Amino acid sequence: MDRFQERYPDMELKAWRQDEGSILDLLANDEADAVFVRYRGESPKDETRHVIPLYEELEVVCAAKDHEVEYYEESIPASVVEGFAQLDLADYPEAVGGIPTAMEVVASGAQVLRVPQSIARLFARKDVVSRFIEDGSPTQVGIAWPSSVEDPVLLEEFIGIVRGRRANSSRQASVRNEEQKAKRINDKAKLDAKVKSLAAAKRQKELAKKQARSNGGKPGRSGGSKGRKKR
Repeated sequence: MDRFQERYPDMELKAWRQDEGSILDLLANDEADAVFVRYRGESPKDETRHVIPLYEELEVVCAAKDHEVEYYEESIPASVVEGFAQLDLADYPEAVGGIPTAMEVVASGAQVLRVPQSIARLFARKDVVSRFIEDGSPTQVGIAWPSSVEDPVLLEEFIGIVRGRRANSSRQASVRNEEQKAKRINDKAKLDAKVKSLAAAKRQKELAKKQARSNGGKPGRSGGSKGRKKR
């Protein structure tokens, strides 16, 4: 976000979090130009939208301190996690507090919660621990945008920034456009030079013909009156 604003300070860029419903609906309803989407399995790409995968995120289990989960150093087998009482995030919409409220329930020790690692970090609490789930269900994070975008240059620039391209990368839309513009200018300059060269050669040829006619059809002699035979 910051890099885009640095490159385009006059452009207004807004971002917000979508916790309920399908985030892809924002594209379908023309409410957003692009969205970050989390998915499992097949890509949500179709004829209405493009999707570029960015990175994979591992699944973790969140549990209260002093829960059995805490005694595992870094990871815990999925078969062990499945034996604990599970909390379902669908039971905690934003209307009742969302994920923070769900984490309070986890902190009480009543249930454990399986979430992507970034969610556990975002809503971390001192009284909740998290461990990677061995053979868990990782999620893919990607960026999606409508396939019907009329002017994709700025969007391509943003996507390039998201993918880590530098400002001077030849794959950035802005740099590519400047390179194409420079190439057009260079090609035009070459064409103009060639036209001028051909025109100069043509003038030289015509001048040589005129001189030849003035020399009685003998090219290479300077002009002037013809000599007379002695009798």
